[in-house]
Amino acid sequence: MSIDALAALLMGLAGSGHCLMMCGGLAGALGQQASVPRLLIYNLGRIGSYTIAGALIGAAAANITQVTPDGFIYLRLLAALLLFCLGLYFGGWWLGLQRIERLGRPLWRAIQPLAVKFRSTRSLPATAVAGMLWGWLPCGLVYSALSWAAVSGSAFNGALYMALFGLGTLPAMFAFGWFSRALQSFLQARGFRQLMGCFLIVYALWVALIAIRQLPLLS
Repeated sequence: MSIDALAALLMGLAGSGHCLMMCGGLAGALGQQASVPRLLIYNLGRIGSYTIAGALIGAAAANITQVTPDGFIYLRLLAALLLFCLGLYFGGWWLGLQRIERLGRPLWRAIQPLAVKFRSTRSLPATAVAGMLWGWLPCGLVYSALSWAAVSGSAFNGALYMALFGLGTLPAMFAFGWFSRALQSFLQARGFRQLMGCFLIVYALWVALIAIRQLPLLS
C-alpha cells in the first residue's frame, strides 16, 4: 500500500469524531431500528459513493496532468493545504473548512428527501441506495479526502483511496449505531480530535515540503 493510500485510510480513522458529529444522528437512528447486516449495507452504500467520486476525480486529474505534467505537483500542494486545513478543523483551531462544506448544500437539499424516503424502506436494496445518497452529504472531511484521489494518478487509484477512506470511517458509524457511549465520548473528545489534528498537520507539512522541492524552479 502506498503512503497516500495509507493516508486516506488514516484520514477516515482520524475523522471518527467528526463523522459522529456530522452523521451520528443518521447512524444512530438507523442503528436503533436495524440489524447489523442492514447497517453494514447502508454504510457500504455510502462508501460506494465515495469510491465512485474518487474514480471520477482520479480520472479527471490524471487527464489534466498528462497535458501539464507539472500540474501533479500543484495538485499535491493543494491536497496538502486541504489536509492542513482539515487538521486545524479537527483541533478546533480554525473552522474555515466549513465554507467548503457550504458549496455542497444545494445538491444535498435536493438529494436529502430522496435519501430519507429510501431509508424508511426496509428492503436491503433500498437501504443500499439510501447509503449511496447519504454519501453526498456535504462534508469537509470527504472533500479533503477527494483531494488525495486527485493526486492518485488514475481512476482506479482514486477509487481505491476513497474506498480506503470510507473503510476508515466505518468503525465510527458502527460505534454510534451499536457500541457504548464511552467509545462515542472518546472519539468525540477534544483531546482525541486535537491529537488527530496534529497528526494531519504534520503529515500535510511533510507532503508539502516534498512537493515544493519538486517545483521546476527549485529542481
